[in-house]
Amino acid sequence: MEYLYPPVIPAVTVAGSDRTLAVHRIYCVGKNYADHAREMGGDPGREPPCFFSKPADAIVHNQAEIPFPGRTGNLHYEVELVVAIGRKGANLNRDSARQMILGYGVGIDLTRRDLQQEAKDSGRPWDVAKGFDNSAPLSAIHPVAETGFLESAEISLTVNGERRQHGDIADMTWDIPEIIAELSTYFTLQPGDLIFTGTPAGVGSLQPGDQVVGHVAGVDTVSIRLVQGDLRSSGVPTSG
Repeated sequence: MEYLYPPVIPAVTVAGSDRTLAVHRIYCVGKNYADHAREMGGDPGREPPCFFSKPADAIVHNQAEIPFPGRTGNLHYEVELVVAIGRKGANLNRDSARQMILGYGVGIDLTRRDLQQEAKDSGRPWDVAKGFDNSAPLSAIHPVAETGFLESAEISLTVNGERRQHGDIADMTWDIPEIIAELSTYFTLQPGDLIFTGTPAGVGSLQPGDQVVGHVAGVDTVSIRLVQGDLRSSGVPTSG
């Protein structure tokens, strides 16, 4: 039996390989750095992690130009270490969670902050604030064999060459094995799952024309440029 429409499989580049990694799901961790929790008006205490998700096809490859999204007046950047999962597993402990890691990348969690705040205020889901088209720019995935298991690494982001975010992944409230183990109690993790692990303080607004560069030392750099959106090129019907 043939598909009515052939499926498009989201995938990311694997550094040092001629193969790509098919993306299964994208999970994200909210408020995983105390300084970011504070700047967002939250409690920086070590409460259980807050998980949300983005669709797999929100992935954008490095060096892309991204149309500025509609329905927002306050688009924010958030640089994050991204963990790629290479095995199937559920209800994991810390030690077995560590063995699930295929590698690491650098991602930018683009967020319609105004829509997120509206969702928070009304008790609604964050989907339109976090899971929109092109909301997950990502570098290549670098295998653990290349990077080693990361416990500390400088993480930063610049906008038009000006540094806006700076920290260290060692400052995470929940470290990587803890995140994986906790997430595996909610979902059976699969090869190709990606986990955006949270962002340090310094998040802020973007405008069309901005060049955004995220970096994690010892991993990679991801760079995007925002361009003025145009509905006529998106397949969305327009009037006139």
